[in-house]
Amino acid sequence: MKGHVLIVDDDRSMCEMLAGALEGHGFRVTWKTSGEEAMLALQGAEIDAVVTDLNMHGMSGLDLCHRVVENRPDIPVVVVTAFGSLETAVGAIRAGAYDFLTKPFDIDQVVVALQRVVQHAQLGKEVKRLREEVSSAGGFPEIIGSSPPMRRVFDLVERVAETAATVLITGESGTGKELVAHAIHQRSGRRGGPFVAVNCAAMPEQLLESELFGHVKGAFTDAKATRTGLFVKASGGTLFLDEIGELPIEMQAKLLRALQERTVRPVGGDREIPFDARLITATNRDLEHDVEERRFRQDLYYRINVVNIRIPPLCARGNDILLLAQVFIDELSKKHGKEVTGLSPAAAEKLLAYDWPGNVRELQNGIERAVALTRYREIAVEDLPDKLREYKSWHVVLAGDDTSELLPMSEVERRYIMRVLKEVKGNKTMAARILGFQRRTLYRKLDRYGLSDGRERQA
Repeated sequence: MKGHVLIVDDDRSMCEMLAGALEGHGFRVTWKTSGEEAMLALQGAEIDAVVTDLNMHGMSGLDLCHRVVENRPDIPVVVVTAFGSLETAVGAIRAGAYDFLTKPFDIDQVVVALQRVVQHAQLGKEVKRLREEVSSAGGFPEIIGSSPPMRRVFDLVERVAETAATVLITGESGTGKELVAHAIHQRSGRRGGPFVAVNCAAMPEQLLESELFGHVKGAFTDAKATRTGLFVKASGGTLFLDEIGELPIEMQAKLLRALQERTVRPVGGDREIPFDARLITATNRDLEHDVEERRFRQDLYYRINVVNIRIPPLCARGNDILLLAQVFIDELSKKHGKEVTGLSPAAAEKLLAYDWPGNVRELQNGIERAVALTRYREIAVEDLPDKLREYKSWHVVLAGDDTSELLPMSEVERRYIMRVLKEVKGNKTMAARILGFQRRTLYRKLDRYGLSDGRERQA
């Protein structure tokens, strides 16, 4: 069912004809022959759109449009008239009409217009529902989401939290891996202990070793006092190592030994210190590939990857995009001292169409810009960043009817490889499986087509 449409026209035969045509295209239709009857119908039914004739006896289409906008602003109105002119079009739009059609019209034109209108209306209702959902967060208040991929993540978190298993969280940058790690900690028996997080890519190897394992006084130039490492500080709680794929090989060996022995040796020290911390790690890298290319130790990979939780990219989370956007709007409108209540349906459509390479961080940044710039209570399309407003879905065109568009097989292969890599967000292991290649074959082709990031050549 494509939506419930209310047709209003004082010409009964026109109502019957239009209703029959729209029902044939999957719409549910109610029709009335006066504006007064239409307003009564709107009180007792879930209507997605109103199609009204402009010139009617009694209440005119413009008057009806005014009444609908005033009483049911969530329902878009399409005005139809046989007297098409700039003045009547402007009058209808000023009255709040969503669209304007002139008689005689082609039924396909009406169908296309109504599909767009109904989608707009239903998206508006979804935005409103999400606003309400934000105020009543479920069992994971620290992680916003209700899409099937995120429900699978929530299920894994619940199941693994009470165990002692080591967890590897994978996913693109900006997807919220640390939030998931914190959720596991909060639901575990260690919730009363510390949650200690460190970014392995944010500091040089010597400093990271000192941070993790501690050091004794005089171990190096700036070691003016003995310092306890984070493994020991996290005892009774959880140690979260973010970006673990960035660890140098030498550091990986020391980490593996610590996990096997459950002890650490401070830098410059001569004795082992036991620790009791649960380890959770995270990475945005393809560690299987790094293991094969000997950039990551296989034994350490199996040690940290007892349970893997993969966080889906934002573009795979459907209406979670709107749910997160509403959360950010609520937070940022308070921060900037503005009364912004939500998204316009048109702005919501733009957010859903975009592919979000920066994931949740990029969404938060875009919403902050929009909140700061908007002059209205709802964020409009013009408030969004340029790249969101101008975004067009990317598709690989292999060939067309025009023979000038026919391509050499090498170019077809190159474009298809690009398409697959884009769909799997650059995961070369997954791309190779989809393409039916060995990974080394894929790397050779990437190198040949100039698509390599350079790391493959270093292996």
